[in-house]
Amino acid sequence: MSEDNDIKVAGEHVVDTVRRLIKEGNVRRITIKNSEGETVLSVPLTIGVIGVAIAPMLAAIGAVASLLTECTISVDRDPE
Repeated sequence: MSEDNDIKVAGEHVVDTVRRLIKEGNVRRITIKNSEGETVLSVPLTIGVIGVAIAPMLAAIGAVASLLTECTISVDRDPE
């Protein structure tokens, strides 16, 4: 069974929050929703996503975040 979490963040903090979540290591998917609850970006994360693979993903997340003033990050975690 997976555990879902929602984190509300300001647009300028999205990339830092996603970096922190990736470092936790038990995140399977990150979904970014705008203030109306519409999905803007959904990114699956796999075990072993590191370094060079993260850079383009963070660039895309940063581009999306620059368009949002406030958003919600939904986190789908692996069961512990």
